[in-house]
Amino acid sequence: MKKTVSRKKLVAKLDTVFSQYIRQRDSVDGICTCCTCGIKKPIKQMQCGHFITRSKYATRWDEDNCAAQCVGCNMFKQGEQYKFSIFIDRKFYAGKAEEILHASNKTAKYSNAELIDMINHYKQKQND
Repeated sequence: MKKTVSRKKLVAKLDTVFSQYIRQRDSVDGICTCCTCGIKKPIKQMQCGHFITRSKYATRWDEDNCAAQCVGCNMFKQGEQYKFSIFIDRKFYAGKAEEILHASNKTAKYSNAELIDMINHYKQKQND
């Protein structure tokens, strides 16, 4: 009989796979540029920064809410949310950051099957 993976482990796995995808998406020849300060570093030295905190499940795995970010900005400067919002509006269009903010306040509940589907989706996107 196959053991069921805990929800906590599925969320952690999805976070890892999603982070790898975002950093890969935002890299050029293995180098990422921090979306808030502009520093360039190898992909493994960067993090997946979130404009809206990961505690908001509605936008936790929203690709538009995330970008490569250096440890200094993401951790030590609490994500540089204001600068991140400017980055998002420049990348997409004026008002996009506010749309993400509003979306983050919606309730989002994912089943274990949906989490597994998202894990597989982001694994596949890394291989595309």
